[in-house]
Amino acid sequence: MMVARRFLPVESDAMDALQDAFLSAFKAMPGFDANSKLSTWLHRIVVNACLMKLRTRSRRPETQLDDLLPVLESNRTASARSDSSSLAETAELSLHRKETKELVRSTIAELPEAYRTVLLLRDIEEFDTEQVANMLEMTSGAVKTRLHRARLALRELLMQRLGSDIVPLPTPQTPELDGRKVQA
Repeated sequence: MMVARRFLPVESDAMDALQDAFLSAFKAMPGFDANSKLSTWLHRIVVNACLMKLRTRSRRPETQLDDLLPVLESNRTASARSDSSSLAETAELSLHRKETKELVRSTIAELPEAYRTVLLLRDIEEFDTEQVANMLEMTSGAVKTRLHRARLALRELLMQRLGSDIVPLPTPQTPELDGRKVQA
């Protein structure tokens, strides 16, 4: 379900795609090659079902990214758990990370569908450029261009939402002096 939700933020759409994937997997089960992993095969079927849903769905204005943040260690020592200040910091950090993930996901959802799909396939699902190009029936150059534009748009949207909380990366139009932004 998580894979489908990455592509289709509306739960009912994700559930429809997942149901389509299960039907496809059931029909294709006799042709399953036992030399490959079942989980990889099913993952690919779900991704393909989501892509088909995106292709057939009517266009509507939308403007989603996932786990780009490091994960907290799950194996903390007993002494670290007993320290109340450490727990408070960990809880605060955990809440901050959760809020950041939600912000990034909702911001990715605002990207136009074509760019959001490429971003999800490359950065979240970690398919390589050629695989994405084959899935979306486009050239690898077009995938690279869309991915670059999607990342730029995501950065701009996040900067707008966060205001001055983040520092923009320097661009050729933004001269810098000693690491500080200089007004041209």
